[in-house]
Amino acid sequence: MSAYRPAATVSTAPDMFLALPGLALLLVGLVAISSASIEYADWHYQNPWYHTERHLVYLLLGVGAGVMAYRVSPKFWLDTGWVWLFVALALLILVLIPGIGREVNGSQRWLPLGPFTLQPSEFAKMAMVIYLAGYMVRREHEVRNHWQGFLKPMAVLFAATLLLMIEPDFGATVIVAGSAFGMLFLAGVKLGHFLLVSGGALAAGLVLVVSAPYRLKRLTAYTDPWADPFDTGFQLTQSLIAFGRGEWFGVGLGNSVQKLFYLPEAHTDFVFSIWAEETGFVGALAVIALYVALIGRILWVGRTTLAAGNPFGAYICYGVALVFSGQAFVNMGVSSGLLPTKGLTLPFVSYGGTSLVVCCCMLALVLRIDRDTRLQGRPK
Repeated sequence: MSAYRPAATVSTAPDMFLALPGLALLLVGLVAISSASIEYADWHYQNPWYHTERHLVYLLLGVGAGVMAYRVSPKFWLDTGWVWLFVALALLILVLIPGIGREVNGSQRWLPLGPFTLQPSEFAKMAMVIYLAGYMVRREHEVRNHWQGFLKPMAVLFAATLLLMIEPDFGATVIVAGSAFGMLFLAGVKLGHFLLVSGGALAAGLVLVVSAPYRLKRLTAYTDPWADPFDTGFQLTQSLIAFGRGEWFGVGLGNSVQKLFYLPEAHTDFVFSIWAEETGFVGALAVIALYVALIGRILWVGRTTLAAGNPFGAYICYGVALVFSGQAFVNMGVSSGLLPTKGLTLPFVSYGGTSLVVCCCMLALVLRIDRDTRLQGRPK
């Protein structure tokens, strides 16, 4: 007589291989920003914990928004993708209206909301991913076989990137365009169509760089920042000094010298430099490993979701992975001198409320897609 074996159950808990790297990066960001901003906040706001307190509020808002996004069925995002795209484009237009958008350092990228600000470009990244994922499911045959299926999303992408360039926000433009092209490529567009349009987009990007003197200056300065270390190469030279001081194990948390008004934007765009100075090569490598683990797992979820017959969920995963990897690569590449200086937040780590909330929501979407994929195989 054979023993009774109960049917195997499928866990409905979030995938820890996804959640833990994201949580670890959130904690790294809280520690790094607390250390990097303390002197700056004390000097400007007479409160050394000003940015830490605000970042903690952003973190709680981001986790709360992520929990709500996790509870929403992916079908809702499939049905309403065009709505989120419309809202994103409306916000990108709204931020350009004089008297409504807030201008900082020559860029008009923020909408004031009482004590906080909203950055529409961050929301546009998520909206574009959701819209394109739904479009590629609804128009799969057109996307893979006809020019119009490829050119229609390109028209939408052109409108979004045009608005971003008017702000101007070249970094967000690169991420939005790169993620969109990557998603379309993974969706199976014809290689000839892809190469022709992407080549044209690349040429347009080069024209934009050459046509703007400040962008061209940044491009030439990063090749030899020491040629003008007190002007065009100032940020990069100070960032490289931070990396050099960190050596193998860093100078210790809180002991950075470069954050003492030497390195501009130490708690935002260049927070990774301060982290590398205080924790050294080992600490920097640990953060990179967390991103590799997170993005690799997201791609794995996308692959299993596609194999389970859910292309919408798979495309969402691919888009989120492209956004996270693109922003992390650009931010760390800029900090280490691998890429020209460009303002982009480090996902989950840099100071910035909109970026943090959007990153948490995008990760929550992937967590929900993974959960639903696992439940598809649950015994009836």
